[in-house]
Amino acid sequence: MDTALTDIVRATRASGALLYVLTPDRTALWLSHVTGAPREVVAPWSRVAVGDPIPVADAVREERLVWVKDQVEMARRYPRPAVVLPYDFALAAVPVASDSGVRGGLVLLWPSGHPSRLSRAEHDALRTGSRRLGHLFEQAARRGEPLVTPGRPRILPPEPGRTPTAEEAWAGTALLDRLPGGYVALDLNGRITLVTPAAADLVGAEPDRLLGSLPWEVLPWMDVPHVEDRYRAALISRTPQTFRVLRPPGTWLSFELYPDPSGISVRIEHTGDGPQDGPVVETAQGPGRATVLYHLMHLATTLTEAAGVQDVVDQTADQLLPALGAQAMVLMTVEDGRLRILGHRGYATELLARFDGVPLSRDIPGAAVLATGEPGFFSSFTQMTAVYPKMTHEDGMSAWAVLPLIASGRPIGSVLLAYDRPRAFPPSERAVLTSLAGLVGQALDRARLYDTKDRLAHRLQSALLPHSLPSIPGLRVVARYLPAARGLGIGGDFYDLIRLDENTAAAAIGDVQGHNVDAAALMGQVRTAVHAHATVGAPPDHVLGGTNRLLTDLDPGLFTSCLYAHLDLGNGRACLATAGHPPPLMRHCDGRTELLDIPPGLLLGIDPTARYPSLECALPPGCVLVLYTDGLVEAPGVDLDDAVAALAGLVEQSDPCDLEAMADTLVRHAPTPGDDIALLLLSPTQDGG
Repeated sequence: MDTALTDIVRATRASGALLYVLTPDRTALWLSHVTGAPREVVAPWSRVAVGDPIPVADAVREERLVWVKDQVEMARRYPRPAVVLPYDFALAAVPVASDSGVRGGLVLLWPSGHPSRLSRAEHDALRTGSRRLGHLFEQAARRGEPLVTPGRPRILPPEPGRTPTAEEAWAGTALLDRLPGGYVALDLNGRITLVTPAAADLVGAEPDRLLGSLPWEVLPWMDVPHVEDRYRAALISRTPQTFRVLRPPGTWLSFELYPDPSGISVRIEHTGDGPQDGPVVETAQGPGRATVLYHLMHLATTLTEAAGVQDVVDQTADQLLPALGAQAMVLMTVEDGRLRILGHRGYATELLARFDGVPLSRDIPGAAVLATGEPGFFSSFTQMTAVYPKMTHEDGMSAWAVLPLIASGRPIGSVLLAYDRPRAFPPSERAVLTSLAGLVGQALDRARLYDTKDRLAHRLQSALLPHSLPSIPGLRVVARYLPAARGLGIGGDFYDLIRLDENTAAAAIGDVQGHNVDAAALMGQVRTAVHAHATVGAPPDHVLGGTNRLLTDLDPGLFTSCLYAHLDLGNGRACLATAGHPPPLMRHCDGRTELLDIPPGLLLGIDPTARYPSLECALPPGCVLVLYTDGLVEAPGVDLDDAVAALAGLVEQSDPCDLEAMADTLVRHAPTPGDDIALLLLSPTQDGG
C-alpha cells in the first residue's frame, strides 16, 4: 500500500496525499495513510462521514473525480475545510474502487501555482493508481487484514534525497556559517533537524535543546498562532513565507521559510530594536497554539450545520476526539431529574446503559457538573476518587475532563472526554476545552429546540395524512411518503384514496407551497375539501373547481397543486384533472409506460374562476397508474423532462405484480430529498380482489 501511494504521488508530482478506507457499513471514511503532511494537520479529517460536504466524501458518494483548483474555489464550494486550511493549494479527490465496488477515497494535494486543470498525464496516473489501490484494498479484505487503525493513520516519510559525501556535508556546514544570519532546518512535522550556531545565538537557546523540538514548544515567545500558521502555510502551499516576532525583552527577529518536499529551511535575521513593515507577531501572553484555534474554528463551523441532537453528538465526536487526542466521549443531559445519555463514542453501550436514566447525584461526575456548572479535570483516577469516592474504575482510561455545556448562561448538559494516557491539563488546555464545550452547548440547545419543533410539526403532518388507505375490491394500492431532508421543516404533500361505491373510487395527490406548519395545516384543509366534493359524486373538474374556490376565499397566501382521478373500476376507465400538478405515468399491460397528457389547469388558490379540463383514458386490469409529487423527480441542475423520462424507465422495468417493490425502487432512485415525496401506485385487478 505504501509503495502504491508513493508511486501515485511521484507520477502526479503531488505534494501530499491522503488515503481513506470506507467503513463496512459504508457510512464513513477512515484515514489510513498520509504522505506530505504531519498527523496534526490532517487530524480534523481522520474520520469523514460519507455525507459530509468535503471533497473526498463527494468523490466517494458520487463516484467521480472532484477537482478544486485553488483557495477561492475551495472557500466557495467547501467552506468547512477552507476555514481550517486557509492556504492556496489545489486538490483532487477520487474514489478508490475495485471490481466489486468503491472501497475508499484518495485525496492528492498540489502546491500553489498548479495549472487550473489536471493534465492528461495526471488524469491517467490518478485513474491507474486509484484502481491499483482498490485492488490492494480488496486483497487485504479477503485476507482479513485490518486496513486502518481508527484515528491513527500511517504517516509515510518523504522520499529520501541524495546523501551527501562527508566532504559535501563539511562544505555545506561551512557555507551556512559564512552566510549572514542563522539557519534552521525543519522536517515536515515542524521539528528542528539542523541549527547553526548563529541561529541558536539569535533565538537564545543551546543547539542541543533545539534539536528535535518544535520551535513554538521549546521557545515560549514563539508560541503564538501566527508562527505555526506561517509554518502550515509553507507546508501546504509550498511557497516561501515570512514573519517577524519579538524575542523578549526587545529583540526583533525576521524569519524566512523556504519549503520543499522534504521539509522547510528557515533563515533568521536580527531586524533592529523596533517592528518593521510586514507580518508581525506580538509576544505570546501564555499558550495560544494555532492547532487548537483551527480545531475551534472547525468545530464552530460544523456545528452551525447541525440540525438535531444526533447531529451535534456526531459532529462533536468526529471533531473533538481526533483534535484533542481523546479516546472516548459521552454527551449527557438531564430530563425529569434523571441523567440521560444523548450519545457516546469510544465506550461500550453496555457500560453507559447503567448510567442512562439514573437519578441525578453528585456522586456521578457528569451529573455533578450539571448541578454546579463547573468543569472538572482529573489527571488520574486517584484525583477522580478524591472528588467522587464512590466511583469505580470501569472504563480503563487514565485521565478525564468533565465539562458543562452552557447555553443562555445555564448548564443544559455535560460532556465527558476520556484519555487512555495520563494528562496534565495545563491552564491553556483547560480554557480551550471549556470554550469548545461552550460551542457544543449552544449547538445542543438549538438542536433540542429544533427536534422539539420537528417532532411537533411531523406529528401534525402525520395526523393530517391518511393513517391507512381503504381496501377497495378490484384495486391494488401502495403509497409512500418521505419527509424532506432535515432542516427544511415539514411540507404540504398529501395523498388520498376514497371509496365512492362498489365499482368506483377516487384518488388525489397534491403539494401545498412551503415547508412550515401553515403549509401542513392548509394541506389538511385541501384534503378535506377534495374528500367532501368527491363523496357527493362530483366529476374531477368540479372537484378541483370547488376546492379552488374554497382556497381563494380563505386567501391563505399559499398555492397548491393537485391531481384528482376518478376510477371507474367496473368499466375500466379513469377520468383525471390537474391543477398545476406533475402529470401521472401510466404503465400499460404490455409494459409500455407513457406520460398522460392531461390539459393543464391553474394552481389552486389563485383565480376563483379557473377551469380544470379533464382527460379520460382506459384503466384495464394489470395496468399501473403512478401519481407522485415533484420531490420524486426534481433536483438542482437536472432537466425535469429527463428526470420524468428516467422515472418512466424505472416504472417500465419494475414488476407490475409487486407494487411494494416498485414503490421502493422509485423512492430509492429519487434525488436526496430537498422536498417532500408522496407516491401513490394504483393497479386494477381482474378478479376484483
